[in-house]
Amino acid sequence: MNRALQVVAAAVCLGAAAGGGFMSARENLWPLKTKGIVAIVTSAAAQSNAVIYYQEPDGRPQYSLTPTKTPDGRDFRPVLASQDVSFDKEAASAAPMARKIKFYRNPMGLPDTSPTPKKDSMGMDYIPVFEGDDSNDGSIKLSPGKLQRTGVKSEPAAVRVISTMIRAPGMIQIDERRIAVISMRSETWIEKVQDVTTGTTVHKGQSLMQIYSPSISAAAAEYISSTGSYRGSRQRLQNLDVPEEAIAGIERSHQALLSVDWTAPRDGIVIERNVVDGMRAQPGDVLFRLADVSVVWAIADVAERDLGSLAIGQPAIVRARSYPGRTFPGKVSVIYPQINRDTRTVRVRIELPNPDFALLPNMYVDAEINTGNQQPVLSVPDSAIVDTGSQQTVFIDKGAGRLEPRNVKLGARGDGYVEVREGVHDGEAVVVSANFLIDAESNLKAALKGFGDAGTPQ
Repeated sequence: MNRALQVVAAAVCLGAAAGGGFMSARENLWPLKTKGIVAIVTSAAAQSNAVIYYQEPDGRPQYSLTPTKTPDGRDFRPVLASQDVSFDKEAASAAPMARKIKFYRNPMGLPDTSPTPKKDSMGMDYIPVFEGDDSNDGSIKLSPGKLQRTGVKSEPAAVRVISTMIRAPGMIQIDERRIAVISMRSETWIEKVQDVTTGTTVHKGQSLMQIYSPSISAAAAEYISSTGSYRGSRQRLQNLDVPEEAIAGIERSHQALLSVDWTAPRDGIVIERNVVDGMRAQPGDVLFRLADVSVVWAIADVAERDLGSLAIGQPAIVRARSYPGRTFPGKVSVIYPQINRDTRTVRVRIELPNPDFALLPNMYVDAEINTGNQQPVLSVPDSAIVDTGSQQTVFIDKGAGRLEPRNVKLGARGDGYVEVREGVHDGEAVVVSANFLIDAESNLKAALKGFGDAGTPQ
């Protein structure tokens, strides 16, 4: 081997060591980690037909500067300068040897660097750090191959409406304002009860029963015979809660009726019946209870952590487990001022139209309350956020493999997106996948840079 080739061979050895390779003391072998090292040897010996190195006979990436054998006794094959070394020479021309290695960093991320190639306690090669790989803006640069292997993807920040849903279980209840109780204000005998039972739907003015009351009969007779105190006699009938239909009948017939037809005061469903034919009812006894269920309440139990997002008037959707695929729209009407200390939930009342009476009292439902702002806001996908607890960070894709970590201030979340109030501009590309791998690389780089500033060899 001539003098020039020996110099080149020495350079190859140094290049193998700098690239993280090793030379076996027994077999004089080293795995070449870059194509550029072989290209340098080839370039130096291109003018001659000399053997530039020896390669493992099966073509594996094992090489030697001197003749050697495999463990099973086969000779390494010589590679001449004129032969095709099966490497990409164009890529080799742009080999990393054109860049200067600043130092070597610990492969496990420990704050330890070295000016020369070395191994850690477990035999792992230290990783070279080239000039230009670090920058003062805190960004990191990844090669195209590494970007592909880690699955890095980016998406531009955009202005959109974020729908923030609070989901909570609930139960249907009757609107307390739509319940009517039928009771007598004087001693009464029930002559006949109409064909009305619990669960029957009745309408305002529909007959419920026929009753006899001595007090009502006396007031009706006085009303007919009175002349100067006409208004006072009518008021007496109203005080006894006589239906207006019965009073109008007395005015038309001018007869004091012994039996009065008692009617329903409103539309509704009979939810309680405590009357039978011939019974005697005392003042205050509840004979019927009616409920109008055309409008009902959904009482939802919302987690205490979501209390700050609730407000009166927010739209809500209720889904009944009895009607898969059907939704019932409503609005938040009341937020009850008390927290359940056992479940740590607050009750929220959602008012729901129920025109076909599909929602029944005590029915289980699931509520979704939209607490989001209907105004468009700048947002990024949830997956773009790296949350350390004390701060939130995104990685801005600057192009050419350079990624810049940037702290952000967040707002509402929903539909897989999160509002960004500070830190990102409309249209800037943010990384939405492999963030934690990039974050680990960025933190490692920052730690090494700080350590290097204090004592990295120049």
